Formats: sequence, structure tokens, C-alpha cells
Amino acid sequence: MEKCEKVKVGIVGAGNIANSAHLPAYENCSNAMPAAICDIDFERAKKTAEKYNIEHVYSSVEEMLQKADIEAVDICTWNNGHAPVCVAAAKAGKHVLCEKPLAMNVSQALEMQKAVDDAGVIFMLAVPSRFGYENMYLRDMYEKGELGEVYYAKTSAVRRRGTPSGWFTDKKTSGGGPVIDIGIHRIDEAWYLMGNPKPVRVSANVFSKIGDYQTKGVSRWIGTPCPDNRFDCEDSGAGVIHFENGALMVFEASWALNAPAKEETLVCGTKAGATIEPFTIYGERNDYLSTDNITVLGGGEKRFLLEIEHFADCVQKGVRETKYPMAQAVDMQKMLQAIYDSAASGKEILL
Repeated sequence: MEKCEKVKVGIVGAGNIANSAHLPAYENCSNAMPAAICDIDFERAKKTAEKYNIEHVYSSVEEMLQKADIEAVDICTWNNGHAPVCVAAAKAGKHVLCEKPLAMNVSQALEMQKAVDDAGVIFMLAVPSRFGYENMYLRDMYEKGELGEVYYAKTSAVRRRGTPSGWFTDKKTSGGGPVIDIGIHRIDEAWYLMGNPKPVRVSANVFSKIGDYQTKGVSRWIGTPCPDNRFDCEDSGAGVIHFENGALMVFEASWALNAPAKEETLVCGTKAGATIEPFTIYGERNDYLSTDNITVLGGGEKRFLLEIEHFADCVQKGVRETKYPMAQAVDMQKMLQAIYDSAASGKEILL
């Protein structure tokens, strides 16, 4: 394939994440284009295809993989669709960009890893925070040794009231609540800025205390309805993740908690520490303590675009080590499952 050609991508799922984030990014993408789309709701797929000028529309991923002229798939389904679609795509020789979380559980994650490795296709987990300018800035500081040894992190994804509706709250389709929905973004952000050390043990708890509230004056993310539309997952959770190098991460995540809403990450190293939101570097200069409030222009609105362009660049160049490769995605799934297993057992979980 000529480098100037765009990677032809098949979009799997025409729901909210595809329409609000992925497809708008493709409109400005220099090296990838949606050439086909499929959804179990064919009419929804047709409507989305018309909006974004996607030529080919299918009612199943199997039909799309068989008939469409595509090199890769972009998985934007409910969480319970990630594993079967990824495995089918890999077996069909298609490269895979998959929305977070990787899977519903570690067993599925390992099945996906085997399929990708056996097929030799390129895989990337879609977690856009890795492409935020602040995170890239801090990761660069980490890699240059400017943070020193990063040994502690604290991260929060707390909504006072912000529970989504539809499939998000049904464990059969989502796999869990805020920990696996919004918590993963902050857990991954901290883990990435720590250098992705190997997780070894987890102690956590999750709570279902507020549930499907009827609070007035708050908006809710409208998820696609699923057959049961149950609310059987947690509404908050917190815990500690220990890593092989001795580092530690404290996390909290909630859809509903009687506490101030906050989205923040703190990482601490031997040379400097930093917070995201507000973006601040805490260190020393000329033997004095220094606090630098930094403004990194742009980036936030470009995260999905940069993510897709990076994936497409890897496909064009045949680079399998993407910015979020399968091995790290499996480790993240192990952390997520350990959080739920620790909560269920009341014990620390060894990985």
C-alpha cells in the first residue's frame, strides 16, 4: 500500500461513541477513512452512514468482514461485543482498534490476545487520554528521567451525579459500572505516567448505594437501551493497586457519590511530581521548591483524531507496538477484574 493512501476502516457499532467521538475524528483524519459500517440495528447504521458519507452499510460484522474492502476495524460496540468482534476481525486478517475496556473479563482478553498474535495483525486499545497533550508532555518528562523514580499516584474520576442510562448499567452488556466505564481512563492515565509498571496485587471495594436515582436538575448520558435495561452494577468504587517495582496507585471512581465531583490525577517521583487538571509540575529549582502551572495549548479536542492517526500510521508502516498494545490492554483487564474480585471476596487479589 502506498503511504499516501488512507487506511480503509470498517466501523463496528453506530452508537454514541462512534457518532460523538470516532466518526467526527475521521472527518479530519489524514491517513484513515471509514469505508464501511455495521450495526445490529441496520436502520441506525444507515442513518450514520448517510451522515458521514460511508459507502457500504451492513447488518452484521460477519457480512462486513466478508464483503467490505477494508484493512482494519474500529470496534465501537457495547463492551460485551468487543471480544467476539476482535477475534473475528483478527481471523479475517483485519487490524483492530478497540474501544476500552478490552473485554468483559480476563478470559476474553486472553482469547483476543491469542487471536491477534496468531493472525499477526496490529492492535490498539482506544483510550484517548494517552493522546492528550498534557499526558504526552508528562510521559516525555518520565521517559527523559525528569520525574525521577515515579513511586506513587492518586487518581479520581468522581461524579456527584452522572450515571448513564441504557446498556451502561446492565452488567451483562457493560461488565461493570463506573470503575470499568470512567475509572479506567484515570487508572490508565496514572499507570501510563508511572511508566506502565507490572501490576502484582489489588485491594478494592465497590458500592451500590445510590443506584438509579431520580435527582432533579442533573443530566444523564443516554446509552442505547438493551433488552433488560437493568441496574445491577456498582455506582462507586475505590482501591489500591500495587506494582512489581514497589510503586502504588490509589484510585476512586463514581457515577453517584455524595462528594464533590472531580477529575484529577497526581503522580509523584523522586525528582518531581505533577497533577493533571490543573496541569502543574511540583519540583525544585536552584535548591528551592518550585511550582509551575503549565498551559499546553490544544490537544483535548484532538485526542480521538491523534489516536486514530497513530493507529493508521502503525498499520501503514507495519508497526505492531502501538501506543496501547495488546499486552498492556491485557494487564489493564487484569487490574479491572482484580478490583471486582477483591470487592466480591473481601480479600487482596494477587495477579
